[in-house]
Amino acid sequence: MFGIDKLKEKIEITETTVECPVKGCRKKVERQRQFFRKEERFKCPKHNIVISPTTFEYPSELDNLLWKEKSDRELLERIKRWKRESRMARDNSEDAISWNVFRFLEKNNLIEEFLSSITGTPIKSSEVIYWSYSQKEDTSWSELNKARKEFGEEINKSSEPDIIIMTDKALFFIEAKLTASNKTEPSDKSNSKKYETGGDNWFSKVFKSSYKKVAIDEEKYELLRFWLLGTWMAEHQGLDFYLVNLVLSERETDIEAIFRRHIKENQRRKFMRVTWENIYQYITNISLSKNKDIMIRFFKNKTIGYNGKGKLQGAFLN
Repeated sequence: MFGIDKLKEKIEITETTVECPVKGCRKKVERQRQFFRKEERFKCPKHNIVISPTTFEYPSELDNLLWKEKSDRELLERIKRWKRESRMARDNSEDAISWNVFRFLEKNNLIEEFLSSITGTPIKSSEVIYWSYSQKEDTSWSELNKARKEFGEEINKSSEPDIIIMTDKALFFIEAKLTASNKTEPSDKSNSKKYETGGDNWFSKVFKSSYKKVAIDEEKYELLRFWLLGTWMAEHQGLDFYLVNLVLSERETDIEAIFRRHIKENQRRKFMRVTWENIYQYITNISLSKNKDIMIRFFKNKTIGYNGKGKLQGAFLN
């Protein structure tokens, strides 16, 4: 994995070429434009990475992952049967970072403690569901599929939280953002499916604003869907619900104020902004020694590509 310690602080970008970002490499490739394409003309022949002016992609997603023992690889393969798309080989992949961080917490039995730290409530017996795949059921999580159908979604084009965590007291939906923002809108603005009518008009019970206001005018379509489905699922299971928006510390600083204008929160359902840096601080403070140093190095070295001037951007701490 190439991090800050192995990448050039600045790369040369011309109208026709981009240089390899790895320190000491003088190779240049043809410049990509508009869409990222994995073609030989864009690949560094020395380091085998596909390069664009802003990011690069490894030859294998395993090159971008920390946890790849046999059990990890087998779990990933099962997840990919249900996950709709994967760009985990891309340097700035939100999915790869989500896997590296939450798989660490899961493997070291730290999920409950971390969730307790951000909610202030003791949490026990968690099940981590990655991109809708239930490890217990070995399939797309049945409870999520019920909610998808209830609100008129097609399973193969449906809401897919990055991380779902089922616990003894609460249901957590975690929507992870890295370089992308929370601005999303429906591809078909005339089709609201059954979001406003499903679940015995559940929408009116958990939203202050109209579907059009939140999904289209405010461009919070993704958060709307997660709040709607998640609160409905939690209600039917007798659980509290938390929608956690996981972002970089300097981004989306006002998302709680913006989204809370439109939703009905109470003691049993809450929207929270949590940062990747919060997780880093949590990890630095734990007494666990196994793999802790790996995670700390990961946070310190992780990059999110190059800006428009060819300058390297640290993800978390730089």
